[in-house]
Order: sequence, then structure tokens, then C-alpha cells
Amino acid sequence: MSTITMALPTTAIKSKRITSIDLLRGIVIIIMALDHVRDYFHGDAYLYDPTDLSQTSVFLFFTRWITHFCAPVFAFLAGTSAFLNGVKKSKKELTLFLLSRGAWLVLLEFFIITLEWTFNLSYDVFLVQVIWALGVSMIALAGLIWLPRNIILLTAILLIAGHNLLDNVHVPGADGAAIFWAFLHEQRFFTIGGTGLFVGYPILPWIGIMTAGYCFGSLYVPGYDPAKRHSILLYLGLGAVLLFVLLRSVNVYGDPAPWAVQRNPVFSLLSFLNTTKYPPSLLYTLMTLGPSFLFLAFAERPLNALTGKLVTIGRVPMFFYIVHIAYIHGLAVIAAVLTGFRPSDMVLDTWVTASPQLQGYGFSLDIVYLLWIAVVISLYPLCKWYDTYKRNHRDKQWLSYI
Repeated sequence: MSTITMALPTTAIKSKRITSIDLLRGIVIIIMALDHVRDYFHGDAYLYDPTDLSQTSVFLFFTRWITHFCAPVFAFLAGTSAFLNGVKKSKKELTLFLLSRGAWLVLLEFFIITLEWTFNLSYDVFLVQVIWALGVSMIALAGLIWLPRNIILLTAILLIAGHNLLDNVHVPGADGAAIFWAFLHEQRFFTIGGTGLFVGYPILPWIGIMTAGYCFGSLYVPGYDPAKRHSILLYLGLGAVLLFVLLRSVNVYGDPAPWAVQRNPVFSLLSFLNTTKYPPSLLYTLMTLGPSFLFLAFAERPLNALTGKLVTIGRVPMFFYIVHIAYIHGLAVIAAVLTGFRPSDMVLDTWVTASPQLQGYGFSLDIVYLLWIAVVISLYPLCKWYDTYKRNHRDKQWLSYI
């Protein structure tokens, strides 16, 4: 993803453009780490979902809600990166890159990321999540880029806006048809010959989000008028937010879980914001990408000490992702042992918070935040080293895959 920096000349304006993208990506990957620290360390995570309005608190709800921005922004900007990568490649070269990187991400999810999540060398469960969705979306994009530009954009819009028409389609059982449908549009857990398969990220809308990001990349080509880009980003952001509010208000279409008036106005607002991520509904996508466009509209400015560090992380998001899961899980093993659990309790055969042996384990939310800050700060030097290594070894093609 960081290869977009290589695709553009180093004038001041063009540097700002790429800096704003890297800044947003750095912010969302750090926020993603908060969600993962919460999964492994928050005691209540093993008892109920943080968006369950009958049990959650306002602070816990927003701790989870803010992380909703991560996956759609990550997928959208991956599409943008693909477009900018294609500026310096032929269409055939870009196709081969997307196919190979997509296949690599699918394998990475199944055999490396799953192992990091579970520490289970027997692979009693495979976790099919965001890296899988990115990989399959890249493979799909490799074919879509050969279509006319307006058809590519129309395909993205149809997938994002139309997939909720399939919300009531279900394929029962655990045969090939049911698994295939889960891969496309329904989050499910399967047990196949004693091995678990958790399909966390059905891919249809993710393909649409990445494809939309690919079309979005044309705003960042060398020579594009920054003032015009700023105006377009404002219109896109405000339009998406307004459309979210309008569609969510009428409760007719766009999310399988309608909002409802709750016990007080604050919890009614939480219900309004509590959209569906698995798979990402139209309203979920509008709710997260709209503010992201507004952020990009105002982010093209000089960096300070903090934003410079965020940009560094944003240039190596896949590296951060791979490292931080194993790091957080390793720390969780230590925390479990120190609080009276066995190390084997953190060797998982399902999603961590669904593991019955871990009920009673965990810490308060303020401890979660302290651990999150510590994780991010301690990983920054490693990210800075890797970013420097990539910049100094641009001739090594394999670096573009991590």
C-alpha cells in the first residue's frame, strides 16, 4: 500500500496529497489496535457485545464504535493505492500485481494471521477476516480494472448500495453452498470435519468498497487541482453523512438492524449509530467513509511531531497489522498467567471472546486504554525502522507485499 508514495513526484503539493492518505491510514490502523487490545484484555468482552444496548455503557459503546472506521477506510484506501500504483504500470502489470498480492493476502490470513489470533499450531479453527476480504477484493479488482471507468464506478455503487437486498437470503446447513454464501454475504461459523471455520468478513460489499477507492484514486494523480479535490471531498463527505442521516431516520433500507427509541436520548443516539458491520451495510459504509472524506479534505497541511509519527505508521500498515496481533496475543498470555489462568487457555479454537475457558479473565476499560497506548508506542520504533528499510530498498519487489 505504501507504494503510492513511489508513484508520485516529490513536489510540495503532491507530497501533501500522499501525506494526507498515509495520515488517515495511520490513524485507523492505530484505532484498530484498540479494538484488538479490547478483545484480549477487557473482562466484559467475554460476557457481552460492547454494542449490546441492554448491557453496554456509553464509553464502551464508543470504544467499539470508533473502530468501525478502520476496515472500510483500510479497504477503500487499498483501492486508491491500487489506482496510484497503476499510474506507473501498464494495465497488465497492475493486474498481475493485484492477483499476486490478493492471493498472498488470502494465504496470509489463513496460515499466518489465523495462527497469530489463536496460537493454535493444530489449526483447529481458521479465521476468515479483513485480510482475506482485502485479498479477494484485490483479485476481483484485477478483473474490474479492464472495464470502462464508468462501469467500474457503477459496479462499486451497486455492490455497496444494493447488497442489502440480499439480507433475507440464507442458505442453511454446512455444505458447500452454505459456505459459499457465507463467503459472499453472511457471517457464520462452521465446523467441518472437526475444524472450525469462522467467516467473519463476507466479501460482496468489501469488493464494492475497494473498487470505489480505486475510482477515488483519480483525485490524487499528479497535477490534479488541490482546490478542486478539496471541494469534491467536501461534497462527498457531507453528501455521505447527510444520506446516512436521512436513510437511517426513515428505517426503510440500508441496514438489517433498524434503530429504535431507547430508555433515554443518549441511548437512542447509540441505537441510531449502531449499524451492521458483518457484512458492512450501506449505512455502515456511509457512516464511516463520509467523515473520512471530510478528514481528507482538511488533512493536506504540514505535519507536526505527532502527525509525522502517524504518517510513518500509515506508510507500513500491513507490517503493523501483522506484528501487532502476535504482540497483543503474547501479552495476553502473560496477563492470563499472572491472573491465575493457564497459558493453554490462550490457545484458541474459536474467536477469543467466545472462548469459555476465558470467562472471568480480563481487566477494566481504563487498563485496556493504557495497554493500547503502550502497545502503539512500543511498536512505533519498529514501524519507523521498517519504513526506512522500505524507502532504502525500493528495488526489492517483495516489500510491496507487506
